[in-house]
Amino acid sequence: MTTDLVATIRARYEVAQEKIVKAAQKVGRDPADVRLLTVTKRQPLDVMQAALAAGITLMGENYPEEAVVKQQSLAFGTAVEWHMIGHVQSRKARMVVENFTLLHSLDSVKLARRLDGFCAAAGLRLPVLLQFNVGGETSKFGWQATEKADWDAFLPDVEDILALENLDVQGLMTMPPFFDNAELARPHFRRLRQLAEFLSLRYPAYNWNQLSMGTSGDFPVAVEEGATIVRLGTTILGARPKETGENYAH
Repeated sequence: MTTDLVATIRARYEVAQEKIVKAAQKVGRDPADVRLLTVTKRQPLDVMQAALAAGITLMGENYPEEAVVKQQSLAFGTAVEWHMIGHVQSRKARMVVENFTLLHSLDSVKLARRLDGFCAAAGLRLPVLLQFNVGGETSKFGWQATEKADWDAFLPDVEDILALENLDVQGLMTMPPFFDNAELARPHFRRLRQLAEFLSLRYPAYNWNQLSMGTSGDFPVAVEEGATIVRLGTTILGARPKETGENYAH
């Protein structure tokens, strides 16, 4: 870790925060209602150390085992709030319960029940976001929510999850298709916000306020459409080693 790397990361973070403030103010939102989640996927330990030194304390990982290694290898202590943002296999549910503050990507009743069981055993309650696919891409996880006419179809699953005592549903997450023009992502972000409003009317006793959406190329538009958490990776930390698989943050 070098002082130059720390300064670079801090400067990138501040630029992103300024964009969040500008986007929020443009639509009359309080910028304080939007959190910047720094995605540390595939980043080496020296970059992680520099991020911590730069003052970043909200971090997200796509793979639970990678996060656990980093938590054990670095002296983060309780300073960092860790979010799980990638697809979770049921066999890794315990790892999520034990090592993360919030799960963005709850995408099935099966996973929800596994998480609930591990929470019960550990005496914990896990905050979660329900992941919806608003772009119709077969490569993306989450309940299909492209067409409003189909929204009633997943309500039984939502009700099953809401009934689990050890999960605290706090809102929704999505990853829309990638566009070179961020404006093309706007309808997808708007759809997720409308879905949250729909669920809030159906289930007013529950909290649907959190919207995790927006990555490096489109996060100002996401903020304008109601995002409360934006997920930025290489924009803050720089290029990561070449990777394969689903990409939840750019």
